[in-house]
Amino acid sequence: MDALVCTEPGTLELRQLSPPVRADHQILVRPRRIGICGTDYHIFEGKHPFLRYPRIMGHELAVEVLEAPANSGFAPGDLCAVNPYLSCGSCVSCRNGKPNCCTRISVLGVHEDGGMAEFLCLPAANLLPGDGLSVDECASVEFLAIGAHAVRRAAVKGNERVLVVGTGPIGVGVALFAKIAGGDVRIFDVDEKRMTSIASLTASRAIDVSDATSVSEAILAASDGEGFDVVFDATGNRRAMETSFDHVTHGGRLIFVGVVTSEICFQDPAFHAREMTLLGSRNATAEDFDHVVRAIRNGRVPVAKLITHRTDLAACSTDLPLWARNKTGLIKAMISIG
Repeated sequence: MDALVCTEPGTLELRQLSPPVRADHQILVRPRRIGICGTDYHIFEGKHPFLRYPRIMGHELAVEVLEAPANSGFAPGDLCAVNPYLSCGSCVSCRNGKPNCCTRISVLGVHEDGGMAEFLCLPAANLLPGDGLSVDECASVEFLAIGAHAVRRAAVKGNERVLVVGTGPIGVGVALFAKIAGGDVRIFDVDEKRMTSIASLTASRAIDVSDATSVSEAILAASDGEGFDVVFDATGNRRAMETSFDHVTHGGRLIFVGVVTSEICFQDPAFHAREMTLLGSRNATAEDFDHVVRAIRNGRVPVAKLITHRTDLAACSTDLPLWARNKTGLIKAMISIG
């Protein structure tokens, strides 16, 4: 089978590999679409802290079932979305209903080979029927679920003032599902053109910095000088994450959706005085995937407008490095197979 392999940082090779052999409990699938994630760019650039090369990337997947056990609930030809978080089912996190942070988690395309290949074997529990969804929509479920999970972690309520910092695909998902939850959503990004575009796509409002002496002043003014009830940082940037503490109102919540390898520092007196809540948000659970699928089926997520770039498996070895260097106009890039 054809597979796109990241052999080392900065090197992608289209290789001919032996197809996987399905175990009795697994389902053999053919990836049809693969979304390219920030994680994939980081793997290519050598910036991912938990990765061993070589690696077949790809965890945002739409797949077609080829072979399935008789009692699996799936049949050849079924179109599915994929939950790429393979959990152990027995650790403390799994026992407590949080397989998204399983102590032995294995993520497709990160800890083990993923979907940038012609064939893949998966447990039935990690497939979501794509009934009523297009191939592109199935491949978009995972990255949107990360945003939906963060919003659920934050318990966003109707009319709460919400700020989303960072308008990459994850920030887009956060803004969309914060809006669905009833929040009054503002977004901020240092790229004003991108911020304006994403605000339109997510029915949110961009932070106007044109008349302010600083970004912090503009953000504070957008909350009537009080700060935001809920602040999501989706930048994965240390400085932005540390600054996000300043945007939270008294009694508010700050959610880190992005992750960095460095330390994050904040002023404890201000944190304590405001009685802030700080939350981390990692991956997503089945509940979040189901929420996203329902939202797409109900027409509440403009998936077609989020996919801005396309390629195929062979051309991806050229296109992915190009997009890693220049993300102008890029929201979501999608690889097509077949």
